Amino acid sequence: MDLKDKVAVVTGSTRGIGLAIARELAERGARVVLSGRNAERLQEVVEQFQKQAWTALAVQADVSQPEQAAQLIQKTLDKWGAVHILVNNAGITRDTLLLRMRDEDWDAVLNTNLKGAFHCTRAVARPMMKQRYGRIINISSVVGLIGNAGQANYAASKGGLIAFTKSVARELASRNITCNAVAPGYIETDMTEVLDEKVKQALLGQIPLGRLGNGKDVAHLVAFLASDLAAYITGQVINVDGGMVML
Repeated sequence: MDLKDKVAVVTGSTRGIGLAIARELAERGARVVLSGRNAERLQEVVEQFQKQAWTALAVQADVSQPEQAAQLIQKTLDKWGAVHILVNNAGITRDTLLLRMRDEDWDAVLNTNLKGAFHCTRAVARPMMKQRYGRIINISSVVGLIGNAGQANYAASKGGLIAFTKSVARELASRNITCNAVAPGYIETDMTEVLDEKVKQALLGQIPLGRLGNGKDVAHLVAFLASDLAAYITGQVINVDGGMVML
């Protein structure tokens, strides 16, 4: 899965799954554009990459804003002349039960998780079509397949991302551009670290492999889908969940 000379944009890549993906792509030779809303954190991550002798560029962007998403892609093109891989990973949560959910909770999650992917994909589609090559990978969630109490907004955004993936795959396939979705299950992140031990044990009881996933479990699949080994795979949703959801 050699990604040498490929240019990859990874949104929401300053921590968690996004950072693990960015590191994996960089390890495999890609020039990686790191993106997030926190400029200070972005700079820290870029310095980490530079210490590893990886080629990286930091672009501050809130992908829920169409102008900033477009600038993210344009700055990448200005720097390296191409975008071969786009990973739409940026995501937020505003968890609460439906009856307590405010319009702002709904809009914030949909605007970042779903509309952000739309903004970035729209911005990258034309350059990818011109070069007749592209790999678009959307980070969804098993919650987008099965739902989850207290996450109606998050589930809607991730389920919408799956439908979006399939439509984009159909539209761009003739130009040698693939589009796939990765649906992680419970992955060890900052969010899962604060869970009560009883809650963790209950989660583990739902997972046949008996452990939480980690960022590399997701990143390995993304690297495969970004590579030429996956050239004949498009419009698919692949779970990384230890067997938790089997459809």
